[in-house]
Amino acid sequence: MTDPALLEPLNGQQYLVLRPAGRVAEFYESEQARLKSRLPTSISHPHTGHVTLRGFYEPTRVRELRDAIAAWAARQTPIEVQVEAVDGFPTPFQIFIARLNRNTALIEAYAGLTAALDVTDFQRIGELPLEQWVFHVSLIYCGALSNSDWEAAHEKHARDVRPRPSEVLTEAEFVWYENGTEHAETITLSGNSR
Repeated sequence: MTDPALLEPLNGQQYLVLRPAGRVAEFYESEQARLKSRLPTSISHPHTGHVTLRGFYEPTRVRELRDAIAAWAARQTPIEVQVEAVDGFPTPFQIFIARLNRNTALIEAYAGLTAALDVTDFQRIGELPLEQWVFHVSLIYCGALSNSDWEAAHEKHARDVRPRPSEVLTEAEFVWYENGTEHAETITLSGNSR
């Protein structure tokens, strides 16, 4: 990402994300293009598909946070992601998402990451308990739509996805924003299956 308007509010933040590169990524690209062609031009969108596992605000401890995440990744097995629906987060968010199946791999990864972070004092942002977390890939940001236009768009475009694209991810990405620049480092999920 290079747009200063998008980068500015992220300054000092860090994220752990999964970046699909196979069938889920293909679905993300085609579905995002479909929605963009059917929605007003006032909408915006992510530049790449990603599944956010956690957000942080640790501008002075980026390396320490990265090392803690790398330790988690060394124990974490590859993670399957599977799209089950095009859905949306309601007002005030108004975001179209590719909702992912809450499979064992994703649930265990989120829970294991929570356990690893609970013994630290890293400041987490946007975190919810596992039972409330919706695993997803954001497709389109519709915050510029009125509530009624958003509700109509959601009703028209939300749907179950069949067949359900899936892929197994063997890497996570640690992303941080500093001085108006996005930085990223790939971390291998190198844990062994039980």
